[in-house]
Amino acid sequence: LRPSSICADCSAADPTWASINRGVLICDECCSVHRSLGRHVSQVRSIRRGQWSPTQHAMLYQLANHGANNIWEHQLKDPSQNKHGRKKPASKDPLHPNKADFIRAKYQFLSFVNKQKESDVNSIDDVSKELHSSVRTNNVETCLRLLSKGADPNYFHKEKGNCPLHVAAQAGQVAQVELLVVYGADPGALDVNNKSPIDYARIGGFSDIADRLIECQYELTDRLAFHVCGRKPDHRNGQNFIIPEIGDNSTSDLSELDKQAKKKLQALTNHLFEELAMDVYDEVDRRENDKIWLETQDHSAVSDRTTVPFLPVNPDLSTTRNQGRQKLARFNKREFTTLIIDILNDARRRQTGFTSPVNTPKEHSKLFLLTSDRLHSLGAFSDEEPLYDSVASDEDYSSIDTHSVQSMRSMNSEAIEGPVSTDEYMEVKKALAGAETTIKTLVHKKTDLEQKVHIMQSTDGNVPNGFTADENDEISQGGIPSVMMDSVSSTHSMPGGAVGVPVDLPEPEEVVKKTEKITKRIQDLLKRAQEGDIKSYNPCSDRIFMAVTEMEALFPRNIPKEEVFHSLQLLKDSANRLRIECQHLASDSKQSTTQVIQCAYDVAKAAKQLVTL
Repeated sequence: LRPSSICADCSAADPTWASINRGVLICDECCSVHRSLGRHVSQVRSIRRGQWSPTQHAMLYQLANHGANNIWEHQLKDPSQNKHGRKKPASKDPLHPNKADFIRAKYQFLSFVNKQKESDVNSIDDVSKELHSSVRTNNVETCLRLLSKGADPNYFHKEKGNCPLHVAAQAGQVAQVELLVVYGADPGALDVNNKSPIDYARIGGFSDIADRLIECQYELTDRLAFHVCGRKPDHRNGQNFIIPEIGDNSTSDLSELDKQAKKKLQALTNHLFEELAMDVYDEVDRRENDKIWLETQDHSAVSDRTTVPFLPVNPDLSTTRNQGRQKLARFNKREFTTLIIDILNDARRRQTGFTSPVNTPKEHSKLFLLTSDRLHSLGAFSDEEPLYDSVASDEDYSSIDTHSVQSMRSMNSEAIEGPVSTDEYMEVKKALAGAETTIKTLVHKKTDLEQKVHIMQSTDGNVPNGFTADENDEISQGGIPSVMMDSVSSTHSMPGGAVGVPVDLPEPEEVVKKTEKITKRIQDLLKRAQEGDIKSYNPCSDRIFMAVTEMEALFPRNIPKEEVFHSLQLLKDSANRLRIECQHLASDSKQSTTQVIQCAYDVAKAAKQLVTL
């Protein structure tokens, strides 16, 4: 049998689904497990009813028929590496736990790939260079193997001055182009000559590849528009956006809440806006696959095949973002359509500066109240609905994100709706110049005051000979500058009895970033523990310890709040215990692994306690 005629995971006949980024075809049962893993692990699409471009469809079958599945099952076919005698499940085996455990091990944990030995830091760089050279050929399965080893699809070759996608487009390798784009290659990337892959495709006479790359550039907005109205823009004729309208718009004016919500969306930075758009794209993919899934299942028979009611947790994303992604599933069809239209409008505005006059329905304000925690733009989200997964609770989230909510509220509430006039520009420029002058004056005054305080401290508070206090020096109350009286009088008693000048705690978002870094490294250690890779415990614990050290560096030496001081101390002690435990592993591997996991959980618990204070 040809590989494309059987399921890659259980060998069932006539597979009807595909995992695009893995290059394999799968049956209905195995597809249910793939979907539960999330798009970051497996990008699932229906072979017969999904939206395919002809070249992407051809790329998939080329991979499937040329042994792409061997990449993910390499150790199973090599007796020297398959020490535990792991076998592939048969089509008649139960879905849970046989098939489900095998699929997770195969794709999520990459347990059966041919793992290269960890050598120097440049190993990924070497694999990326090899990918850069391989994309000029038609050996797509070779490039998939390199990507599975961690090759960077956007790797910039310093000597060649370009990226793999430039090379593939110039060589006319359409299958390589499709594979690179699936793995995140940027169609708009520029080389040293300031040319994109699209330019090289046109120069080489591959107009079809150039047109396909333009479609890939607008893949996100095209998919969102098609989900709402069933149409895509005609990029060949210069139409890059379609903004659907909701048919029952009866009001021509937006309410005040609607306008505020739209301004808050426009106030998002490009980075946050891109994250929101990508999350909505993933939700569209989930809903469309779910619709096809439900329509093709035999509901009269009892089955353990499950649907995916919300986006699965992606461990590479923060807990707050995972929570927001899951809450997208709560939107009804109208609310979700409204959100898509707003994103399409703002995407076009950000790229072209053109503002669409399309109206939005009255549910607009309710919609943004539902997504307030995703947009970081409104007050703390509060509801009594249970969370779907092991992500941060609403209470944890609101305490973590207080600063970002406040900072977003303090942003300019007047979003730019059109071109700025010359008078407005000159007025803003004049105001900025005045503000800059004021800042410089304050900096000089601050420096002078610090010098005077230093002189007084060195003389035990007495003004030295020759120093006269006049009204310009602002000296009062025994030689202390009056503008600093509040600061001097508000010194704190530090833990341990030390007394010092007031200190500032780090910004909440900085603490959150360091906490996420610690969490990711703990997840890496737990993953290695699940694989039984005891040799990696020590380097993993060192990386966790370094992340905790970076967290500690955010805080001042004398912490004014006692609970913060004790929480940080607990985090340091827990990380140190984990490090010591990994350095002195016992001969009993099971007992050692249990102790290491417990210590890792202690670190995670201490980090959560610190970030929620």
